[in-house]
Formats: sequence, C-alpha cells, structure tokens
Amino acid sequence: MSSPAVLLLVTGSLIGLNFPLGKIAGTAGVSPMLWSMVVSLGASAFLLPFLVATRRLSVPTGHLARYAVISGLVTFVFVNLVVFAAIPRVGSGYTGLVFALSPVFTVALAGLFRFRRPTVLGIVGIGFGLAGAAIVTLTRQSSNDVSEPIWLLFALLIPFTLACGNIYRSVDWPQHASPDVLAFWSHAFSVLVFIVLMLATQGRVPLGDLARVPGAALTQALVAGLTFPVYFRLQKAGGPVLLSQIGYIAAAIGLLAATVFLGERYSAPTWAGAAVIAVGIAVTVWAQRNGDNSATRREPAAPSA
Repeated sequence: MSSPAVLLLVTGSLIGLNFPLGKIAGTAGVSPMLWSMVVSLGASAFLLPFLVATRRLSVPTGHLARYAVISGLVTFVFVNLVVFAAIPRVGSGYTGLVFALSPVFTVALAGLFRFRRPTVLGIVGIGFGLAGAAIVTLTRQSSNDVSEPIWLLFALLIPFTLACGNIYRSVDWPQHASPDVLAFWSHAFSVLVFIVLMLATQGRVPLGDLARVPGAALTQALVAGLTFPVYFRLQKAGGPVLLSQIGYIAAAIGLLAATVFLGERYSAPTWAGAAVIAVGIAVTVWAQRNGDNSATRREPAAPSA
C-alpha cells in the first residue's frame, strides 16, 4: 500500500479535476443530478471487473449494506448534488476552494468522536490551507463570474457534509472489508438513488443529455473510476482528518485547471491565496513523512471508575 502522503496527493489531484468537468457539464445544460450519477457510475463500473475477477463481489448484507447506504447518501449523493449545482453559479475554481474548509469541520467532529487531533505540524498545515482558502474567498469578487451571496453560502454545505462523511466512514468501517468493496457498493447504491430521484422528478433518466458533452462525460467517468479506489485506501490508511486535506490539493488543481481549460481568470491576490494553500499542502506532506500523522485511529475510551 502506498504511503498516506502519496495517497493524499493522488486523491486530491484527481478530485480537483471534477470542478472544471462539472463546469463544462453545467454550461451545456446537463443537470447536476445526472452528472452526479456519471461520477458514481464511473466509479462502480471501473471497480466491477476487478471485484468479479478476484471473486470479491457479493450482495452486501448487515453492516456492509448499512455502510454502503449511509456512505453513499452522505458522501456521494448529497455532496455531488451540491457541488454540481453550485459550480455553474459560483465557478469551478471557487467550488474547489470551498473544499479547503473541510479539514476545519472534520477536526471539530473528530474531537467529538475521540479521534486523535493533529499535532503541531499537522495543525500548521491545516492553518496554512485555511488561510489560503480565506484569501481566495475574500478576493473572489474580483473574478469574472461573481455570484449572488446566497450561492456562495450554499456552497459552504460542501465542507460540512464532507466532514460528516469523513468521520462516518472511519467510525463505521466494517471489519475486514476492503476499500474496493466499500467504494463499489457505496457508489452502486448512489447510482440507484440518482435513478430513482430522476424518475421521481423528471419522469425519465435523461442519458441523451450527455451527448452534448460526450468527451467530458467519458473523462468524468474515468476520473471517478481512478479516484475512489485510492480515496477509500486513504480513508483507511490516513484517517478522517488527513483525508479531509484532499480539499487543499483539489482546490489548487481545480483553480489551475479552470484557468487553463476554461479560461476563468483570477486576480493576483487570489493566486497569492492559492500559493498559501500550496504551502499548507507541503507542510501536510512533510508532517506525514515525519510521522506527524493526523487522526489515524480513535483514542481508547477512558477506563471506567
């Protein structure tokens, strides 16, 4: 298994590509619900042949079924709906940068569930990331797609929900379950939810809309397929607080990709904030390499009197 630092960099970079792809889909009129389904469909389709080939595919029951349902609803259904609804209104760069707030929410929740808090170097990394995100947010008004404040606030649901998912997936991880199995069933359940939601709200599943952006749809499915096997490995190896820091990397990659591929423009102070985020990423990686690990395990309960 790769080190948590490597998994962090790979996962965050892959997730950062979601934002410009989501912007392309939103601009073409593809609904957030359909595009969210593409993500889960890509992840489950990518994992399916490997699970079949290794004979690890079986119908989930009990604890595994519960985990797939809750993980799928919180992490993939709700979060992706908010993300892809926000992207056309606040820009892919800003949506990516909002992810950088998730470690703060995750650290707060981790304390409630008795996970180890980051030590000094880990907190420094989170602090730099948060400072960079604040700079970018405050200078956001100078960019070319300023949005109504209500949508900027709506996007803040993303880090809160991510934090809830980060904690849940560690707290309720089924014993002996592999990351690939958990990733597959969480996304497979999410696909079913998206289908039901579209049938209930639209009376159909508008797959034909993907013909407007076939290249982006295939790329999104591929990116999702590559993302979630490493995402769940990072969850297991690094714990919820370290996992939450993929937001910093995703933010930087999302901002860069939006500029290069979509022509979004940001002011010098915004890029200065992105540079501060980069420092936070570097400190986080350094902390991992020096054993300054963020919340890998839960602390043991205090002995009873």
